[in-house]
Amino acid sequence: MRTRVRGWRWRRNPLRRRSDVVEAWTVLVVAVLMSVVAPLAGVAAGLHAHDQARALAAAQRAERHQVRAVVVGDAPRRLTPSQSDPRRPYRAQVRWTEPGKGVRTAWARVPAGTRPGEPVSVWFDSRDRSVGPPADDVAVWQHTVTVGLCAAGGTATLVFLGHVIARRIALRHRLAEWEREWARTGPRWTQPRT
Repeated sequence: MRTRVRGWRWRRNPLRRRSDVVEAWTVLVVAVLMSVVAPLAGVAAGLHAHDQARALAAAQRAERHQVRAVVVGDAPRRLTPSQSDPRRPYRAQVRWTEPGKGVRTAWARVPAGTRPGEPVSVWFDSRDRSVGPPADDVAVWQHTVTVGLCAAGGTATLVFLGHVIARRIALRHRLAEWEREWARTGPRWTQPRT
């Protein structure tokens, strides 16, 4: 039967080494860092990412405009492997009437399966290039949560790796201390008695 004594590294006893005390303090510091600092780092990074993503979404909404257009061109005859997926949008020629500028035609990304003559909603930037829709609140929050989780996980990983390195160093010091002790007491145990 094996008996386990809890907290022996914290109590004064003749078997406790300096490396044992260092390792006990390291475990305490790691527990605090994992339970307090890693979540706080995730929250801080998430809030920072949320502010940036909201600003980017607002800039996209200010720069981009939606146009209701009609598809006038057929789907491309020769599709690349990425375009052959029936769920992916493809580029087609669209036409719309813009007040004050007349009828306009441009190439834009349209949903998969759209046929000529069907109306579609397309987005253009300030230079009339076809772009995707601006980020919505769901995309902003997804970005926020992802960055927060990655920051918390990265912090926890760094703390864990630091703990592993500290344990290896403590083990090396403990073995060196045991070697020194054995060098002092070993000859008394290994000498034949007369």
